[in-house]
Amino acid sequence: MKRFGPFLVALVVAFMLALFATTPPRAMPGNASALSFSAIRAMADVMTMAKHPHVTGSPENAVVREHIIRRMKALGMEVSTSTGRIDAKGVKRLNNWSGRNDPPATFVNLIGILPGKNRNASSVVLMSHHDTVWGSPGAADDASGVAASLEVVRAIRATGQQQRDLVMLVTDGEELRLQGARQFWANHPLRKRVGAVINMEARGSGGRTTLFQTSHQNGEAMQVYADAVNRPGASSLAAFIYALLTNDSDLTPVIEHDYAAYNFAFIGRSGLYHSPLATPDNLDQRSLQDMGGQVLDLTQALVNADRLPQRAADAVFFDVFGLFTAIYPSWLGWGMIIIAAGGMVLAVRQDGADGLAAGAGRMLALIVVSAAILFALNRLSLGLGPANYYDRLAAIPRLEVMAVLGSLAAFLPAFAAWQPSRAGVVGAALPLFIISLAAQASAPTAAYVVVLPMVLVTFTLWVRYSAVRIGITALVGGFMLALGHQLMQGVGPTLPFVAALPLALAVLSTLPLWPGMEVRKARTIAVVALLGAASVSLWVLLDAPAATRAVYSDRKQ
Repeated sequence: MKRFGPFLVALVVAFMLALFATTPPRAMPGNASALSFSAIRAMADVMTMAKHPHVTGSPENAVVREHIIRRMKALGMEVSTSTGRIDAKGVKRLNNWSGRNDPPATFVNLIGILPGKNRNASSVVLMSHHDTVWGSPGAADDASGVAASLEVVRAIRATGQQQRDLVMLVTDGEELRLQGARQFWANHPLRKRVGAVINMEARGSGGRTTLFQTSHQNGEAMQVYADAVNRPGASSLAAFIYALLTNDSDLTPVIEHDYAAYNFAFIGRSGLYHSPLATPDNLDQRSLQDMGGQVLDLTQALVNADRLPQRAADAVFFDVFGLFTAIYPSWLGWGMIIIAAGGMVLAVRQDGADGLAAGAGRMLALIVVSAAILFALNRLSLGLGPANYYDRLAAIPRLEVMAVLGSLAAFLPAFAAWQPSRAGVVGAALPLFIISLAAQASAPTAAYVVVLPMVLVTFTLWVRYSAVRIGITALVGGFMLALGHQLMQGVGPTLPFVAALPLALAVLSTLPLWPGMEVRKARTIAVVALLGAASVSLWVLLDAPAATRAVYSDRKQ
């Protein structure tokens, strides 16, 4: 067991780093400084707005609107509204929810302006929506965004008058295909005076808040975020993935224009998305604190900026365990790839190529087999019929357990008895090096998840200090654990095999420390892990429909 010491130390530290990175900050109390964001203060608005479901056009929605208007006026804002009729697609969705055949409802956007010192300067918009889906009180989606906006406005007002107008836009009909947002950003005169937009959303009721979407050519916009936000949660990988999906939010019509734009959301406790149980009591106040803290920091920087961010080349950005935001131009990835290639070539020239092919073969086997296992396990959890989307969201925690056990079952047969030389580590890195080349060429803002670990692992080939190797293994492993968790939350119910990449990178980082394991013991553990993973998959398949299901989820949308 002693020979496992360095490996286990690195594993424990990696787990602690991943836990810190994925855990939202504590909620600030109601008596916190007036200049700071307090989730407890914001929760008072959440509890008022999320008492009942409030779909567009309903009496309950009118009550929520009146509350928001009162709060805006109490904060010294200039308040107005804009209205319109729900279009045919929105009417169809609303009537499908209700089972009725009602005429088109009227949507009502709420607009509050906190005047700045320079009324002619471009304004900054905080955007959220006040409607819910049918049957959900919407504490997270999107009472949390509205409440965060109100608390941010209060905190900024408490600092003294800001330089620019701060606009609080609360749209209606977001759940009916972005009705209010599309109307505002197409027709409202105020849109011509806007310079930056921050949107707040939720797909769940907990977890860390992530900046997951930005305007195009975001270099300057992201530099402002990196400089301003103290407890960041941001990822250009998330932005790249989101751009490939068909999902929409109120920011969709915004990024068609030239505004600097930011989209924030938390997606933990995913089973509560659009759920009848999405109540204030089930909203993680730490997630609200995380969102409000980031948005307040960013808003403060924007409303007092001499110049709002303009279009500049897209940047690579990500938070480092929530401590700070790393940001750099995407072309720098090529320099990192050259450094990694040079270090690996020198290691092979110095030591010879013995073990190179074995390393490459083992890593290829790990990637292919782990992806296949995760795909098969996921199919087992789905069964033969179509799955309910909301049941799959509720199953994400179990699917993560399934993925961990399946990954262990793939790792042990490939690497258990192998104690690689430097050339062996280089060989294991080669498939991932090829992936890094392809990623840098096709998706340079997302390639950092492969490129940076390649550089760090190459560095371990040239250091002899065990503490440095432990540190690098912990850093890469912790980052990959956090990334795997985020990927499983984001796309795990349909694409769990994406976890094969962070698994491979985490394994690569451990190879300089891996002491090897007796083959029979490794096979036994692998079989037990695979049986455990299959059992979890069957549990998901055979479990009763989730109590958190959206009430309309069995109806055709």
